[in-house]
Amino acid sequence: MNARTSCNYIWRGFHPFHMQTNSQAVSEVFWQPFRRAVTHMQRRMDVFFAGDNLIDEGGSIWVCSMGHLMGLFDNPWLGIQPTGKMIMLRYAEFHKVVEGKIAETAFYFDIPHFMIQAGYTPFPDQAAAHLVQPGPMPHDSLLFADAAPSAGQKTLDVMHKMISDLGQWKNDLPLEEELALSWHDDMIWWGPAGIGATYTIARYAQQHSGPFRAGLSDRSGTGHIARIAEGDYGGFFGWPNFKAKATGGYLGLPPSDKSCEFRVIDIYRREGDKLKENWVFIDMLHFFNQQGIDILGRLKGAQQ
Repeated sequence: MNARTSCNYIWRGFHPFHMQTNSQAVSEVFWQPFRRAVTHMQRRMDVFFAGDNLIDEGGSIWVCSMGHLMGLFDNPWLGIQPTGKMIMLRYAEFHKVVEGKIAETAFYFDIPHFMIQAGYTPFPDQAAAHLVQPGPMPHDSLLFADAAPSAGQKTLDVMHKMISDLGQWKNDLPLEEELALSWHDDMIWWGPAGIGATYTIARYAQQHSGPFRAGLSDRSGTGHIARIAEGDYGGFFGWPNFKAKATGGYLGLPPSDKSCEFRVIDIYRREGDKLKENWVFIDMLHFFNQQGIDILGRLKGAQQ
């Protein structure tokens, strides 16, 4: 990794890996253990695009990819016991490229989704569907050649409209009408394990957006580090994206007045002048940890 990364490399990952500040540490704490556990690994990439970062007014270039790391789950990982069968780790990543090297990475991955494939039930009250999630419906999302700048700008504009319409939960419209300002009626929201995937505005409102807003309050503004788009695809991430309190209880947790971080990557597909698909990565293990529940720790404790 040293040949591909800057000397002051920063890597941001989900719990239990968090932030690492050199490529050797990333190799030792994440990649080597994962490669030992998941053998014959393939990277099955569904999305690839790049763009100038809107957050620093185009002062940096970021490259985004999304898909699954697939292999054979042959050895334990993070206390999760192997199955000897195929398994996929759902991932999305952003890389900041400076002078031909990677200076920063956000590598977000859905460990609870991995756990469910291995036979665990980390979130028994999940409202929407658990799926090994496909890539975009048009199969046109590996943008190895440059897309027209005007298309990327249109995607950014639609993303900004969505953030403006929905981002602070302050619109006076009924929820489904509010969502329809930015989303097609037959939208698909490919959410993380613990929430799940949901289809159509009505079911998205019922199975995620409504409970999310009812359970959380005092949401902060967004803390995006990168926001880019190319062609019909765009996305962003933060560290954290925002903070909120689970004052109404959420995902089976009791009400809490503690302000908690939400680390999120969102990847979007635009169709026309609205959003059609959204792949969402939320660090659910980190959120639960902030509520005093160590899901991975419970696994390790059960085996001692």
